[in-house]
Amino acid sequence: MACLSPKTPPILSVSPNSLFPSTKCIDYISCNAKNQVRKSPPVARTPRFSTSSGGQSLLQNERYSVTRRIKKQALRDSPEIMLRVNLDQCSKNGDLDEALRLYHEAKLNNIQLNVYHYNVLLYLCSLRSDDDGEEGLNPETLEKGFEIFKEMIINRVELNEATFTNVSRLAAAKEDPELAFNLIKKMKDQGIGPKLRSYGPALFGFCKKGMADEAYEVDSHMMDNQVSAEESELSVLLKVSSDVKREEKVYEMMHRLRATTRQVSEETAAIVEDWFLSERAAEVGLENWDMGKIKKGVLKGGGGWHGQGWLGGGDWRVVGTTMDEAGVCQSCGEKLVCIDIDPKETENFAKSLSELASKKEATTGFFQFQEWLQRHGPFDAVVDGANVGLANQHSFSFSQIKGVVNRLRELSPSKKLPLVVLHQNRVNGGPAQYPNNKKLLESWKKAGALYATPVGSNDDWYWLYAAVSSKCLLVTNDEMRDHLFNLLGNSFFPRWKEKHQVRLKPSSDGIRLHMPPPYSIVIQESEQGSWHIPTVTEDDLETPRQWLCATRARNSMPTP
Repeated sequence: MACLSPKTPPILSVSPNSLFPSTKCIDYISCNAKNQVRKSPPVARTPRFSTSSGGQSLLQNERYSVTRRIKKQALRDSPEIMLRVNLDQCSKNGDLDEALRLYHEAKLNNIQLNVYHYNVLLYLCSLRSDDDGEEGLNPETLEKGFEIFKEMIINRVELNEATFTNVSRLAAAKEDPELAFNLIKKMKDQGIGPKLRSYGPALFGFCKKGMADEAYEVDSHMMDNQVSAEESELSVLLKVSSDVKREEKVYEMMHRLRATTRQVSEETAAIVEDWFLSERAAEVGLENWDMGKIKKGVLKGGGGWHGQGWLGGGDWRVVGTTMDEAGVCQSCGEKLVCIDIDPKETENFAKSLSELASKKEATTGFFQFQEWLQRHGPFDAVVDGANVGLANQHSFSFSQIKGVVNRLRELSPSKKLPLVVLHQNRVNGGPAQYPNNKKLLESWKKAGALYATPVGSNDDWYWLYAAVSSKCLLVTNDEMRDHLFNLLGNSFFPRWKEKHQVRLKPSSDGIRLHMPPPYSIVIQESEQGSWHIPTVTEDDLETPRQWLCATRARNSMPTP
C-alpha cells in the first residue's frame, strides 16, 4: 500500500478535467513498487528443536511441515490469488468482458484489488479492438479504462511502470499524446524508471499528428533516462522529420539507425527511399566540400561514414541493388568498406562474456576452461562441434567435423589445428566409441585441439568465449539468437559475429565454408556523399541481400 504524507504534493494534478478525483486531494508518494498480496493470518510455529527424545522431535517437525503446507494452500486458495489467476487467463485470451465481470464481482465481495489486478484490467482496456474488429478503441472501453485508473488513485493503490504505460496507451488511443507524455514525466518524478515501451504511446502519437518538435522532446527525454530508441522509434522520427522537411534531423536519424540497427526492415527502407526522392532532399547538400575534413571525419568514426552532413546537389538516384563477393555495388560500382572493431571493445566484450558465463555455469568448470585456454591457445579458429557434426545430417558425423577441421588447418597461417568444443557426452558416448572416431578424438586431444565441456554445462559459452578471447574465426550455423545471446546486448555482438562467424553451406562434395564478408553489412555513407542501406534478410546464404543505393544524379566537386 502507499505511504501517505500530508507535506508531499500530489503526484498527479487534480482539475475538473483531469483523470483524478476532484474530491479530497490524496497526497501520495511511492514507497515500494512491488505487488502486495494479502497474507494469511499469522499461525504460531511449532518449535523445531528436539526435547527429551528423537520421537518427540520428529513429531514436532512433522507438525511444522503440515502447518507450512496448510498456509501455502490457504494462500493459493485466497480470493486475491484466484482473481489473479482468472485475470491472467483473460489477459491471455484478450477477454475484456470476462475481466470486467470478475472485477465487478470482486468489488461486490469486498475483495481487495492490488496493483497487479488493476494493471491487467488497464492492459485489456488498452488493447486496440472495437466491436467491429477494426483498429482503435471504442469510447466505452476508453472511459472504463480511465475509470479504473481513477479508482486506483482513490483507493491509494501504489502505481508502477506498467500502470503508467497502460494509461499512456489509453491516452494515445484517445489521440492525446500530450497526456501520454505527461504521465511519463509523472512516472519519472516518482522515481519509477520509464522503459522503452513507456514512451511509445507519446512518441508514436506525436509523430502520427506531425508534431515533430514534441516528438523530439520525447526522444530527448528518453536519452536523458538512458532509454535507447530502436528501429521502430527511429523510423517514425525519420518519417516525421522528412515530412516536416527537417533535413538535419533526417541526417541524424540515418546515423542513429546505422549505429543502432545497422540493417533496416523493408518498411524503414521505404521511408528512407521516400526521403531521397523528395524535393527537399534534392535541395540540400554541399556541392563543394572540403575533402580533407571529410577524410578526417571518416578516420574519426572508424570508417564507413563521415558525419559531415549531406554532400552533393540535385536529384538523388535511388535503386535496389546487391553487392558482389568483394562488396562492390552492382548499381553504382562503389566498393563498400570493412569497418574495423576496436581491440579494446573486443577485450571488454571477452571480459563481460567471462563474467556472464561464470555466473551461469558451474564456476569451477568455466574457470578450468579459461586456464586450459591460456595453456593451449590462442587458436586461429574455433569449431562448434555439436553444430558442425549435425549440419545437414540425420545423425552425428565425426567425419564431417574432421573435414571442417582439416580445411581450417589448410587456411590457417600457422597451420595449427582449430579448437573443437564438444560436450562430454559427445566425446564419451555414442558414435565416439567407434574405433575410427575414438582414434580421431584422441589425436585432437593430444594436440590440445579438443575441449570436452562438463556435464550440466552449456557448451555455447565455451566455444563463444574461446573465439572471442582468441580473436579468431568461429565455425557454426547457430544464429545465436536465444536468450543466452540476448544477454550480450545488441551493440558489439552483431558486429563481432559479422566479422568472425564462418557458416557451413551444402555443396555437391559435402559442405563448403562460407567465410565472413570482406565488407561491413551496415548503413554506409561514402566520401562522395552516396549512401548504401542494407535490408534485413532471412538467414539464407543462397539469397543475395538487398541494398538501397542512393547517389546524386549530378556529380559534385569536392575541394582538395
